[in-house]
Amino acid sequence: MRVRTRPIEGQKPGTSGLRKKTKVFMSEGYLENFVQSVFDATGGAEGRTYVVGGDGRYFNDSAVQVILKMAAANGARRVIVGRGGLLSTPAASHLIRLHKTDGGLILSASHNPGGPDEDFGIKFNTANGGPAPEALTEAIHARTQEIDAYRLADEPDVEIDRIGEQHIGGMQVSVIDPVADYAALMETLFDFPKIRALFARGFRMRFDAMSAITGPYAAEILEERLGAAPGTVVNATPLPDFGGLHPDPNPTWAKALMDEMMGPDAPDFGAASDGDGDRNMVVGRGIYVAPSDSLAVLAANAHLAPGYRAGLRGVARSMPTSTAADRVAAALGIGSYETPTGWKFFGNLLDAGRVTLCGEESFGTGSDHVREKDGLWAVLLWLNILAERKQSIREIMEDHWRRFGRNYYSRHDYEALTAELANRVMDRLHGRLAALPGTCIEGMTVAAADDFAYADPVDGSVSRGQGLRVVFTDGSRIVLRLSGTGTEGATLRLYLERCVAGPEGLDAEVQAALAPVIRAAETLAAIRATTGRQGPDVVT
Repeated sequence: MRVRTRPIEGQKPGTSGLRKKTKVFMSEGYLENFVQSVFDATGGAEGRTYVVGGDGRYFNDSAVQVILKMAAANGARRVIVGRGGLLSTPAASHLIRLHKTDGGLILSASHNPGGPDEDFGIKFNTANGGPAPEALTEAIHARTQEIDAYRLADEPDVEIDRIGEQHIGGMQVSVIDPVADYAALMETLFDFPKIRALFARGFRMRFDAMSAITGPYAAEILEERLGAAPGTVVNATPLPDFGGLHPDPNPTWAKALMDEMMGPDAPDFGAASDGDGDRNMVVGRGIYVAPSDSLAVLAANAHLAPGYRAGLRGVARSMPTSTAADRVAAALGIGSYETPTGWKFFGNLLDAGRVTLCGEESFGTGSDHVREKDGLWAVLLWLNILAERKQSIREIMEDHWRRFGRNYYSRHDYEALTAELANRVMDRLHGRLAALPGTCIEGMTVAAADDFAYADPVDGSVSRGQGLRVVFTDGSRIVLRLSGTGTEGATLRLYLERCVAGPEGLDAEVQAALAPVIRAAETLAAIRATTGRQGPDVVT
């Protein structure tokens, strides 16, 4: 049936889809308007095949039913959906590619909290398995501003808890095991027998799934296929409100894991993943591995895993991510690329065969096996490296820093600011950029300062206004940008980096090592003075 509607304000996708409070998505016509706009902006759903699933947060199952009925009413031929409406984001990307579908609708607000009073999200991934590029998200947004009707099949709900084939009108619905195909892909990339032998020797691990979607994937792969001890995966059952947890795998929100890994009887290896399974945190016994360092170490050691023995074609990182991976790429003689924040910017590089590994400082790492970041994949690559090198994480990190130098790095988040205050901070620094080169601040000389713009080397598209950068002559950096993943207020993100060539000065406490860069950032941007905050809300 055709249901009359009218445009709803605020349906512009951010860096990873549309995210709002759950009750906003539950309001009349909100989800339906956006989904219809996706179909309309992509040429219609007639005869097409899609993947649909999400991270199981509150409203996930109801949203899946709406999307299935809308796809049927718009003439789709087939929809593949994970049992219970569940799919991790990397698993959904894999299914899009495996079945050569026309795209997929992924339901998640990633690392944001879930529940009736928390966050929900939806994004469209294209036929390559990756997030829609900017031109397409702009077209979707434009359609939301003029939509006057959506289509919805007047049919009963699909039994999404039952694996098998069903139909809505003329559309086939294939309910599948959400884990099986993804787990099979991982077995082609990593040396499972060698990792099994590692666990058989008494290697201990803790994986915190944070009551989110990765739980079933991690339990099946780590405990069942690789032989990790029962109970290795904690918080393994996906819950609509993530058990009251904030499913963001960083030292602040994964505090229980951090406490265990820094304790007297710590396991050998600790890891966590987020709401939709695309992020990861890695911790060794008594040592935290920063995401920027993790990307660099994985790039330097990826050849130890079967799926990457031929070597890497290149490495890409988001602009705020530390330059540690660039040093590895230079040593390997491969290309390195700096893109804006947002996994969609890696898609062209991956599709063109220019890069094999990609990473962001926001706990996201991935490769060309899918077109999304992939938390569990990163953990398995670390396990493969540990099994091959027969060293602890601390030993691997110290070897890496001695060889490549150390990039001390941290992100300071100032959350839930008013837009006026956040923009005042950004405007203050933006207005000073042109005059900064050559000036000395906290004993460091500014080499360059700009508002980052990215020219895609594959299609020539240009993305401007991607973050403010101040780079010093010693390679240290200050980056300031507004987050695109929140649902209320504004989050100001300050990225701080200081380079130490080594071998001296490689074992300092991170915030102490960054102290002159932190002071320089306050001198330049006056975040605390302008916002009245005593310090950041989250430090990672």
